[in-house]
Amino acid sequence: MTSTEDRPAADASPSFRLAFVPGVTPGKWVRIWQERFPAVPLTLVQVPAPEATALLRAGGADAALLRMPVDGEDLSAIPLYTETTVVVVPRDHLLTAVDEVPVGELAEELVLHPLDDPLEWEHPPGLPAIERPATTADAIELVAAGVGLVAVPQSLARLHHRRDLTFRPLLDVPASRVALSWPEEHTTDLVDAFIGIVRGRTANSTRGRLAATPAPAKPKGKGADAKSAPRKAAAKSGSGGKGARGTTGGPKGTKGGKASGGAKGAKRGKPRRRS
Repeated sequence: MTSTEDRPAADASPSFRLAFVPGVTPGKWVRIWQERFPAVPLTLVQVPAPEATALLRAGGADAALLRMPVDGEDLSAIPLYTETTVVVVPRDHLLTAVDEVPVGELAEELVLHPLDDPLEWEHPPGLPAIERPATTADAIELVAAGVGLVAVPQSLARLHHRRDLTFRPLLDVPASRVALSWPEEHTTDLVDAFIGIVRGRTANSTRGRLAATPAPAKPKGKGADAKSAPRKAAAKSGSGGKGARGTTGGPKGTKGGKASGGAKGAKRGKPRRRS
């Protein structure tokens, strides 16, 4: 019988909708969700970074993995991790000679700042372009064409990887922080369960209102019995074989009973001479 703790609350969605912005990889948390709540489907919704908060407010997702800052008191947010900022350059650029690039090295470089730039610059480095690219993807295409450089979170540099480009960590610059966000007034049982996953709560944690579904228990000893059955049968057959050998060993016993007057064991005496 299923208890009420094993079912989602009445106000929970039939599935959990998780939005995520480019560069963020929710895979590890999705796998944990599927293991703990196999009866509750998790639907992934990819959304452009500038549209993530609007999607949450419109009810298009229950929660979102996005980049901070999260504007508005109606949205809650939990910071998860901070990304390394890198500068994307052509493979033959002079900056590839170093492992890390001080931001001062960009002073004489044309640095592109796309309109969806996730980094909050107080003073953008480098020489400004005449026109800002619309997206990070557009900026990286321009870098590949030999027009300037671009600074982005490392995950975006990997997302838009090209063979003719590479990147180096950029020092003393703002970094992008990834957070889990959701509408404050819609903190459902499913949202609370996902919060527990990203915070590292175990499946047996008493926190949260949605209980994990236990995996079906395997019949105790079933596998062992199945494996041991042939051995038991062999042992039983073997014990019978000993008895059989013992039975067939009877003649041996007879042979061994030479002193008991067996046919072979009887000695013929020498004929006496008649006087």
